[in-house]
Amino acid sequence: MQTKTVYIPTLENVRKAAATLNGVAAVTPLTHSLRYSKNFEANILLKREDLQVVRSYKIRGAYNKISSLTKEEREKGIVCASAGNHSQGVAYSCKELKIKGTIYMPSPTPRQKIEQVKMFGEDYIDIVLEGDTFDDANKAALTECNRLGKTFVHPFDDEKVIEGQATVGLEILEQTKKTIDYVFVAVGGGGLASGLSSVFDVLSPQTKIIGIEPQGAPSMKTSLKNQKNTELQEIDKFVDGAAVQRVGDKTFAICKQFLDEMITVPEGKVCQEILDLYNKDAIVVEPAGALTLAALDFYKDKLKGKNVVCVVSGSNNDITRTAEIKERALLYANLKHYFIIRFPQRAGALKEFVAEILGPTDDITHFQYTKKNAKENAPAVVGIELKDEKDLEPLIARMKTRNFFGEYLNNKPDLFQYLV
Repeated sequence: MQTKTVYIPTLENVRKAAATLNGVAAVTPLTHSLRYSKNFEANILLKREDLQVVRSYKIRGAYNKISSLTKEEREKGIVCASAGNHSQGVAYSCKELKIKGTIYMPSPTPRQKIEQVKMFGEDYIDIVLEGDTFDDANKAALTECNRLGKTFVHPFDDEKVIEGQATVGLEILEQTKKTIDYVFVAVGGGGLASGLSSVFDVLSPQTKIIGIEPQGAPSMKTSLKNQKNTELQEIDKFVDGAAVQRVGDKTFAICKQFLDEMITVPEGKVCQEILDLYNKDAIVVEPAGALTLAALDFYKDKLKGKNVVCVVSGSNNDITRTAEIKERALLYANLKHYFIIRFPQRAGALKEFVAEILGPTDDITHFQYTKKNAKENAPAVVGIELKDEKDLEPLIARMKTRNFFGEYLNNKPDLFQYLV
């Protein structure tokens, strides 16, 4: 029986992709980070793909794929399904190449994202809102392709897309003369990681390539562990630029061969990194864009004295998510806690709780109370933010001593999901 050959992007094709992208995708800077370098006693370099015209690396793969189409394929037009960065890359490419495209998005897609896609694509794209989920939109997009004979532009599992994303790796190696010890790269569907790692395998095989996924969507890590591409039944979609249920078959085969390690990072850790990048470095990133930097803490002992590159993959963050980002960061740091507090039905009970139960630096950030009956105690849902995680146990002890304690909700996911 003939063995199936695994596709690996050739250096020649990646260089052709770089030539194709010349003047379209920016050669993004590889910048030294003073703060991260000091923190990790290493030379930390940031590959700033957040500075692309569409604010992510996705322009590379989308444009390389669409520009490769035949005259007949161009005339028929293209279709894609995406509510994220891929749709913006496709829209921009359609306008640049003057090709008509139809972009399917799920109906709940935020208006801000829809407007961004319209801005990049102008009259060359049509947006179709279909279904409640990405899977609904994707299914409709594929049906449209089959019905009208159009070309489907996959967000990651396509040879030309992978070769386009691989140009990130090519640029990194051209931008520094130093030997690179580690590259940290975010993994969603695997297009960027597979392309970049294949380039490094040829040009800098001693470099260790570390793939990073969100903890709530470990599709590549699970697939590598199982030694086969595995679809996850449920994922946390918070890190939307890197949360997929199933990675690509092509990208899985490449990553299986070239990734040195695949790790996951908790979503709360990612959120804290987003806040730190904004407050300390004036860098705006989306959750997927912070993944690589959030992973550095898990490698601290290995990085000392090393040359390290972190790919900052994108900056399409919606400001309306800021409250949730802060909340998740506080929860991860063990500084935000939710309780059911049972208040005695007597005058002064709330005053007693605030003055004598709460610590001097504790802050109430959520309070929901409704008196519905004449029972001895009435429950309230209370969110409390601490200055130090060590203050939690004394706080709970005071609640129990004074008979205020009802339940601790942080470790009850069925109830907790309604609060966060």
